[in-house]
Amino acid sequence: MPTSDSFDLIVIGCGPAGEKGGAQAAYFGKRVAVIERAQAVGGSCVNTGTVPSKTLRESALYFSGLKQRGLYGIDYSLKENLTIGDFMHHERTVVEMERRRILKNLELHKIELVRGQASFENPHTVIVGGPAGTRRLRGEVILISTGSKPHRPAEIAFDDVHTFDSDTFLRMNRIPKSLAVIGGGVIGCEYASIFMALGVNMTLVDGRDRLLPFLDAEIANGLRDRFVSLGMNLWFNERPVKVENTSSGARLFMKSGKTLETDAALFAAGRRAAVDGLGLDKAGLAINDKGYLAVDDHYRTAVPHIYAAGDVIGFPALASTSMEQGRVAVCHAFGLKYKERVPSLLPMGIYTIPEISAAGEIEESCQEKGIEYCVGRALYENNARGHITGDTSGMLKLIFARADRRLLGVSLIGESASELIHIGMMVLDKGLPIDEFIEQVFNYPTLSETYKYAAYDGLGNLAGHKLREG
Repeated sequence: MPTSDSFDLIVIGCGPAGEKGGAQAAYFGKRVAVIERAQAVGGSCVNTGTVPSKTLRESALYFSGLKQRGLYGIDYSLKENLTIGDFMHHERTVVEMERRRILKNLELHKIELVRGQASFENPHTVIVGGPAGTRRLRGEVILISTGSKPHRPAEIAFDDVHTFDSDTFLRMNRIPKSLAVIGGGVIGCEYASIFMALGVNMTLVDGRDRLLPFLDAEIANGLRDRFVSLGMNLWFNERPVKVENTSSGARLFMKSGKTLETDAALFAAGRRAAVDGLGLDKAGLAINDKGYLAVDDHYRTAVPHIYAAGDVIGFPALASTSMEQGRVAVCHAFGLKYKERVPSLLPMGIYTIPEISAAGEIEESCQEKGIEYCVGRALYENNARGHITGDTSGMLKLIFARADRRLLGVSLIGESASELIHIGMMVLDKGLPIDEFIEQVFNYPTLSETYKYAAYDGLGNLAGHKLREG
């Protein structure tokens, strides 16, 4: 006879994967409990990462007038005495709205939210210690979706006053005059560009020789050039061996012998699974050598009834894919013929200033795989909407097969890149040639038109000459 603490599914962690996985199971009539130890639901997506950083990006563009500078030739300066409260106000409003939405979604699906720290007693039983005391929950299926946390190296003196990680950075009580960001990955580049837009003296430090090496090199170099044109200092092939805090800021000692003094420092290089206190060993699990939980194609761990999804399993660690992983995991666990796989073709959105998005192959991956390809480009400076919005430095890049003109990959840098990518994804998913973009009619003036003219450019390059636009 089932008890009040017996569930079809126990979800540990109420971030994107946990919320959507739990809701998917409840939709099909399963009894679900979601355990959350943090005061607020939503995980890092809502509280420290995705939503806050993307909202701050819009606030930075608003307060700085960066987009308007190109339109009117006016160098807008920040509002006098802009406080961190002014800057963060909209971010806090959006975050609170998302928290309320998640709670309403759990209530709608009749999911029990259990507050407290979860710890495995055995592979089917989880003990939850929280404000209301201790509960012992039993689950036929368990989904671990506890997310990830920043890596904090011992040589970095984190005080969360001058030196921060990406989870504590938004607690800063001021807008610094100068900021060092250590790590030229997605998080580092996003925050660096946001505070650069606010006029902060910005230095980005990375141990590699380029930004975002998983991107098409032309796109990554375009971002680098844009950063430099806006005054960012880029220190490549550098890494701090020691960071100490002073009365007025942070002092970074580099491996090369250089020293950097700055008002604040953000360390954004590396994350690992947030499984502290979970007692994985009692469930027969352990993290792998990369610091994450290993899963199969159905997001099942080494223990058949225990699944894991989201940032806790590592790459790609995107909110969009985490949601789908959670749904696919529970559908497989309960044999539901609904969401059976996460598509292999995934969009990547990077909310830097300027925005970047990509899907499919890039030039470098085609070269590695021996694929004969051709390229078509369209520049925002040749697009009416680009001039209207003030972004004339953007670009759309199409990669397509020489043999049959089939679209292989799309990369974008510029205004609305994360929205525009979905047009290319439809053609990629259907395996269609770039001719499809020429056949379609796009609203005028729009940035979407760049697809048509990138296709014309590609066909011209394929033929060995510039094809005249129709």
